[in-house]
Amino acid sequence: MKVLLLCASCLLALGACRGDTPASVFGGSDQIWTLKTLNGQVFPATATLTIPKTGEINGRAPCNRYFGALTGTYPAFNAGPIGSTKMACPNMRAENAYLDALGSATTATVSNNTLTLTNGSGLEMVFTNDG
Repeated sequence: MKVLLLCASCLLALGACRGDTPASVFGGSDQIWTLKTLNGQVFPATATLTIPKTGEINGRAPCNRYFGALTGTYPAFNAGPIGSTKMACPNMRAENAYLDALGSATTATVSNNTLTLTNGSGLEMVFTNDG
């Protein structure tokens, strides 16, 4: 049984190298990524990202829940269109910054408990999973 599990893990790793984008690369629905920094600055509110299955994202921005499509092959990261609930709150500036940054990310890197999203224009979003 251990050999079979090892082989399945190897296949998942090879899939990631080939450019497949299984949700398992991002931890699937069990993995909740929490934004720690945006462009080198500590993010002033709580924002999360989950990739529940291939082709989907969702989570909580500082004020609202959001959802959207995820296209591209790993390490490409193309989220959108992104929809959200529409409640106002004192953190709307942080909410808009988060959703705008998430929508402009083009590359993902997953290493241990860190997910980094970047683009060619200097964006850097660093998420961690502490669970």
